[in-house]
Amino acid sequence: MKEKQLNGKGEFLYDFKHDILTFKMKDRDYKESVEVQNFCIDIDTENFVTGVRIFDVSKVSGLRKLIFRNLTHGEFKSTVKDNIITVRLHFIGKLRNRLISIFPERENFTQQIVTKSKKKIEDSTAIVPEIIA
Repeated sequence: MKEKQLNGKGEFLYDFKHDILTFKMKDRDYKESVEVQNFCIDIDTENFVTGVRIFDVSKVSGLRKLIFRNLTHGEFKSTVKDNIITVRLHFIGKLRNRLISIFPERENFTQQIVTKSKKKIEDSTAIVPEIIA
């Protein structure tokens, strides 16, 4: 069976007070979330992974909160294969008029989660090639 693929537009928000970085694809209908450690992965009604929240993102990344307050753009890719969800994020922030890669392109930020859902999530890929603040 051929893997489903979704390309779309996205948006992000950083909550400085609570240190939460949120990304979501636009115009998608939310169905459920999968939570593991500091991450919450959102799945839509068509079983695409369309969003992620990272709690205590400054601690997870080892970077200062100020950088996340000044995010300028980024990209997102999620895949589901055999009930394993992989989310890859790459963001650029500005600090003292310098652009800083939050999760370096060669490293990115990747999180893999094995779902414990009794219902199999269909294999799929969702891509947002450019997110602009």
